[in-house]
Amino acid sequence: MSTTPAVSPDPYAPMRSKAYIQLLVIAALIGIPVSVVAFFFLALTGQLQTWLFTDVPAHISSHTAATWWPLIPLTLAGLIVGLVIKYLPGKGGEMPIEGFKAGGLPIPANLPGIAIASLASIGLGAVVGPEGPLIAIGGGLAYWAVKQAKKDLPNQAGAMIAASGSFAAISALLGSPLLGAFLMMEAAGLGGATMEMVLIPGLLSAGIGYLIFLGLGSLTGLGTLSLAIPNLPHIGAPTITEFGWAIVVGLVAPLVIRAIRWLGFRVKPYASRFGVGGAVMAGVIVALLAIGYSITTGDSSTNVLYSGESSLGPLIVNASSFPVWTLVLLIVLKGLSYGISLSSFRGGPTFPAMFIGAALGIAMSHLPGLSLVPAIAIGMGAMTVSMLKFPLVSILLATLLLSSDGLDVMPLVIVAVVIAYVVTIRLSPAPQPAPAA
Repeated sequence: MSTTPAVSPDPYAPMRSKAYIQLLVIAALIGIPVSVVAFFFLALTGQLQTWLFTDVPAHISSHTAATWWPLIPLTLAGLIVGLVIKYLPGKGGEMPIEGFKAGGLPIPANLPGIAIASLASIGLGAVVGPEGPLIAIGGGLAYWAVKQAKKDLPNQAGAMIAASGSFAAISALLGSPLLGAFLMMEAAGLGGATMEMVLIPGLLSAGIGYLIFLGLGSLTGLGTLSLAIPNLPHIGAPTITEFGWAIVVGLVAPLVIRAIRWLGFRVKPYASRFGVGGAVMAGVIVALLAIGYSITTGDSSTNVLYSGESSLGPLIVNASSFPVWTLVLLIVLKGLSYGISLSSFRGGPTFPAMFIGAALGIAMSHLPGLSLVPAIAIGMGAMTVSMLKFPLVSILLATLLLSSDGLDVMPLVIVAVVIAYVVTIRLSPAPQPAPAA
């Protein structure tokens, strides 16, 4: 007796439907307003940083008062974030120490708290980045807008709309819509047909969002953020010695990030227990660390503050002016500020890890057989993957940042990232089994 073989379901059937074409149209349209909001969010945080940490201190007549000025904005940041966590829905968004999260259905009621807490954290000097809040705000706004027009929006379609909004919001921050797409895919753990169903509308929304970013930057005169570092010295093919140093950095970086995360998790219970007071105290400590760096080295305290994406270029371009001991002190104090900020403020964890990796690379470039550009590349790649556990994004970030030298150093970055990723996974505790029903 013959049997008819079972026909496997077509995983791409939804992509052939009329509803999917409608989803693409919505993704294209939603990318425009979301990217406008993301542009002005980034512009506002940048203007706050410039005004509070450059313009105001420049008008303070007393040098001593200007040196101690960071205590004011950081204390205010802790107060605002603490109040948001205590009184607004969503507690200001995800705590960065818990890891990078993306995907799922957003809760629109949480958006005001996320926006206020992240604006205060990033704009007033905490050591967190804008990528986490941008993903949350972009996805939440997109989902809320479409939900208003279509009350019976299915959950799967809603999640895809939210993902498209996040793609649009994050696209210009990383300097490439494609890099933003890789970040979203690795963060959400997408694969197979599901990845492609989300990727196509997401890329469309990100591409349109990137164009909007460029247009607004030109119209407003504010420009757009570019992570690429121009005019770096040309390098040749990687050497055996540089591959050896890539292995060393790949082994060291997870230990540095583990120490930073250990500090963050040690601070977390106190931040939760003391509420507003705990957040204010965290702001005061971060300010004191930055002031201590400024007094000791004579450099600006802002090297210790902020997430670091706008400081990466000056750090690398002026690498020769930093003594090794200054770089070591910067890594230690930035790392301490980073660990405290991860559990006390709201933002993303990516760029501080990149900045610390670049500083580590500059310091190690004084070692024999390791030149500056490869050292920076492997430092950034290894530190980023140790924090995010996203190997592909970590490789691309480290190589794209170095412009024309990126392709030359990519083999070294791959070695450092792979080793750091494996070590990080081995050091990470296994997930606890789910309790029995």
